[in-house]
Amino acid sequence: MSDAARLEQARHGAVLVLTLDDAARRNALSLPLREMLADALEAAEGDRSVRAIVVTGASGNFCSGGDLVGMQVPDALAGRERLRRVHRLIRLLVAGSKPVVAAVEGWCVGAGLSLACACDLVVTAENARFLAAFNRVGLMADLGLGWTLPARVGLGRAKRILFLGQQITPAQAESWGLADEVVPSGSALATALERAQFLAAQAPAPMAMTKTMLAAGLDAALEAERHYQTLLFLSADHAEGRSAFLEKREPRFGTE
Repeated sequence: MSDAARLEQARHGAVLVLTLDDAARRNALSLPLREMLADALEAAEGDRSVRAIVVTGASGNFCSGGDLVGMQVPDALAGRERLRRVHRLIRLLVAGSKPVVAAVEGWCVGAGLSLACACDLVVTAENARFLAAFNRVGLMADLGLGWTLPARVGLGRAKRILFLGQQITPAQAESWGLADEVVPSGSALATALERAQFLAAQAPAPMAMTKTMLAAGLDAALEAERHYQTLLFLSADHAEGRSAFLEKREPRFGTE
C-alpha cells in the first residue's frame, strides 16, 4: 500500500461519507485499505447517529481494483485468511444495518466493481468506466461479486461482464441495472449525498431488516468464493497473470 493511502471520513448530519484516498494508484483497494473501510463500517454499526453511508473515491476515481503488487499468498491457509478478512467488509456493506450509497467517478474496476455492487444504491458519473477483468490475472471475481452482480443485472449479463472483460459505459450500466442513475461528471458525490440523506430520514429498523432479508444466500456464496479463489491464488495461471500484469504484457495461460 502507498504511504499516502488513507480512508477519509466526514459527517454530513446523519450521513457518514467514507472516501478511499490513494490518488497515485487510483484508489487501489489494498488489504490494509479494505480493513480501514471495514473498521469504519463496523464503528458505524454501533453508532445510532449514523443513519446512512456514502462510499466514494478521491481524485476523480472510485477504485482501480485490487492490489496485485502487494498480494502475497504463499499457501492455502494464507489465501483463506486473506478472504476471511476481506469478506468482513462485504458482509458489513451488504448485510449491515445502514443503507450504503456508492458515488462512482472515473475507474470502477475489479475489486472496485465488487465494492460498488455491494452497496445498496450506485450513483455513477458520466465519466465512469466499469470493468471486471479478473480472468486476465488468472482469478475469479471476488469480494462477493459472484453474488451481487447477478442480483443486480441477471445471470446472462453477469456472465457477459465477467467472461468478456469489456468496459461498460455509464449508460449501459444504467440500462442493465449495474448503476441506479447517471449524473454529470463531478456530481456523483453530491447526488449520492442527497440519496443517502433521504435514506437517513427513513425508519432505521425496517431498513436494517430489509437489508438482512435481501442478503439471504450471501454467506454461502462467500464461503464458496473463499474455497475456489484460494485454489486459484495458488495456480500457475494466476502466477502467469500476475507476472504479465506487472510486466505490462499479454498473459500466456495454460502453457506450463
